[in-house]
Amino acid sequence: MLDFITTFINGLNLGGIYALIALGYTMVYGIAKMLNFAHGDIIMVGGYTIMVFFSMTGLPVVGVLCAIPLCVVVGIVIEKVAYKPLRGASPLAVLITAIGVSYLLQSLAQMIFGPGQQMVELGDMGTISLGSLKIKVETIVTLLAATLIMVCLTLFVHKTKAGKAMLAVAEDRDAARLMGINVNAIITLTFAIGSALAAVAGVFYILGSPAVYPTLGALPGIRAFTAAVIGGIGSIPGAMVGGLLLGIIECICGAVPALSQYTIAVEFALLIVILLVKPSGILGKKKREKV
Repeated sequence: MLDFITTFINGLNLGGIYALIALGYTMVYGIAKMLNFAHGDIIMVGGYTIMVFFSMTGLPVVGVLCAIPLCVVVGIVIEKVAYKPLRGASPLAVLITAIGVSYLLQSLAQMIFGPGQQMVELGDMGTISLGSLKIKVETIVTLLAATLIMVCLTLFVHKTKAGKAMLAVAEDRDAARLMGINVNAIITLTFAIGSALAAVAGVFYILGSPAVYPTLGALPGIRAFTAAVIGGIGSIPGAMVGGLLLGIIECICGAVPALSQYTIAVEFALLIVILLVKPSGILGKKKREKV
């Protein structure tokens, strides 16, 4: 029983990281109606930024504080250079461009830092003992951070002027433009928020797996996208639910020898089942098509 509880808690930790990444996916898709498959690679950019500044100063907090603004800048540049010229293009063209940007970031990282792994030891936050159960502090911090960010994003979207403009752009981009909303600025802001979330997720990911390499964000990005779809892509609470669910399933499968080799297959099987039962995701809303 204790082993199951420990596995469940580890799943919540991993799920919190996936939720942070999925929140970025769901923000960009919900507002800009595009799948930014380069989003996972922003985690890698943040990881290398933390590594560089941590090695220069010896202070993990400096690396973290530098990673977030740099990731925001990278996200904005990607949106301006790669995606903005494709505003009226077909979804397939945008998708192919996103994949190209992902490979470009990975190639640049490999050219600058090399293809191998480089260790980044940010330190251990310690553990909390509850009887015979020990919980890592980083698990609690990750869950609290993911929950706080989800709540703040929800309040931002529904209570602020910029957030309401995002909702208007998500509902009808042309009508929002006619109402005086700067659609390009709103989409850029969305990319900036999503990139900041990826940087934060990168911090917690490196705490659990203290190594950076060019393809660091590829698999977490795909899994976080899966989590966003499971929860209902475009739904902020849905991204949180999907991320936690996927993290728990991954850790449970990893703890069962017969399933450990098929973890990814189980995760995508879950995705297929949920989409068959509820195509819009767990908390997603079915949108009516205008004719």
